[in-house]
Amino acid sequence: MADPAARPPADPPVRSTTGTAPRTTTGTTTDPKTCLVTGASGYIGGRLVPELLAAGHRVRVLTRSPEKLRDHPWAGQVEIARGDAGDAAAVTAACTGADVVYYLIHSLGSGARFEEIDRRTAQVMAGAVREAGVGRLVYLGGLEPDDEELSPHLRSRAEVAAILLGSGVPTVVLRAAVVLGSGSASFEMLRHLAERLPVMVTPRWVHSRIQPIAIRDVLRYLVACAGLPADVHRCFDIGGPDVMEYAQMMRRYAEVADLPRRRILPVPFFTPALSSHWVGLITPVPASIARPLVQSLRNTVVVTERDITRYVPDPPEGLLGFEDAVRLAIQRIQDHEVATRWTSASVPGVPSDPLPTDPDWSGGSLYLDERTRETEASPEALWRVVEGIGGETGWYSFPLAWQVRGVLDRAVGGVGLRRGRRHPTDLYVGDALDFWRVEELEEGRLLRLRAEMRVPGLAWLEFHVERTPGGGTQLRQKATFHPRGLVGHAYWWSVAPFHGVVFGSMIRNICRAAERGETYPAEPAAA
Repeated sequence: MADPAARPPADPPVRSTTGTAPRTTTGTTTDPKTCLVTGASGYIGGRLVPELLAAGHRVRVLTRSPEKLRDHPWAGQVEIARGDAGDAAAVTAACTGADVVYYLIHSLGSGARFEEIDRRTAQVMAGAVREAGVGRLVYLGGLEPDDEELSPHLRSRAEVAAILLGSGVPTVVLRAAVVLGSGSASFEMLRHLAERLPVMVTPRWVHSRIQPIAIRDVLRYLVACAGLPADVHRCFDIGGPDVMEYAQMMRRYAEVADLPRRRILPVPFFTPALSSHWVGLITPVPASIARPLVQSLRNTVVVTERDITRYVPDPPEGLLGFEDAVRLAIQRIQDHEVATRWTSASVPGVPSDPLPTDPDWSGGSLYLDERTRETEASPEALWRVVEGIGGETGWYSFPLAWQVRGVLDRAVGGVGLRRGRRHPTDLYVGDALDFWRVEELEEGRLLRLRAEMRVPGLAWLEFHVERTPGGGTQLRQKATFHPRGLVGHAYWWSVAPFHGVVFGSMIRNICRAAERGETYPAEPAAA
């Protein structure tokens, strides 16, 4: 692990992902800073890091799992400090020597306790930046309407902002509404609702007024905050040029995407709880994340001041409008250029214990289903199929069984299968892959997936591509399960009778696809 106080390697800065060159802005300085980014594995943080590098800053990231960042294009150009956001000592060590700290952590998806978790981690950060003598703290929060009862999500964002502003360190809070960009949870909700429902029965919140902002402009503001004068200590509202109702956003999305006109029928008795489950059924965003987002949509979230322009003027071409932001996001999705997604961050509450290798690991039982198969395909052809598994390609065995498992997982608040994958062929360590996450990847040899579906225990699925002593190719497939309590043991034995069918057909069909030379194989209709 790199020393948090050390200077990062002197590699050339990476190219800006927004396509905008760094420039001097009124009231800001462009001196290189040492910037600590928290939440670098998340949607915003993962995109901010290359922007800061492109602007000439030195970047350090704080993460509890450094291995999840190793495959990012910028991984070799940053310091990596290992630590949990709730560990005061680790956070203080990471902040030491930093000029600017970006606080981009939230716990959406962690259930009813997310406000408590957000409060605690914000308090840890406030103490850490004060003790470490950080020069500037930057937080991306949410717009707060006047004279309205805030949703729990916005209330938590406001509380975090107040805690950070009270840290004793010069702090800037950027308050935004819906962020428009390929891969954001808010955009994925909007996109899938508009694309999948030509006629929508909707709750009253579709008529709330919203001022969305493009991810490109959010990143521009965040980068500029590194150079703000030391006496700037306040909140700023940021938003794009368009103010509209959510219903208008869905209709205008449909127009940009060349979809037939969408008809919207509001229903007053649609509660936020019902709405979140409905969104969870229609979109890839699970109800645990959809609920706080949906609750926030009942609030009026529009910009009430534009003081940020005194320090960060609008670009000559102006802020990106709704249609342009949607058009750019759709194009990036079609071109498979989604740098980060809302799924990039780990699911809160999912333990990160390493894969056990000892049957007596932790004093408990370890269940295995291990299979091997030789194939005439080359190792390269076999690996292409293995690395392309999941998402639209599927899992090579009984699609209906996988779909049912995904639906059941969504029904109990899990992530289900709809997260898909970031890219159709390439994977990074840390990528979400349906209801799995890539835990280990050795190019051409090993893919290990860790389960993030709701199960009473810990589960992994591994694929090993190996050469045989005779010069052939072998696929070794292993499912590992460490049960939690009696329920975990009962779970394994209840599904064990199906393993021969599901896992047996999986390894067989993967090898057959490799022998046929398929790169993007369609999922087999039967085993």
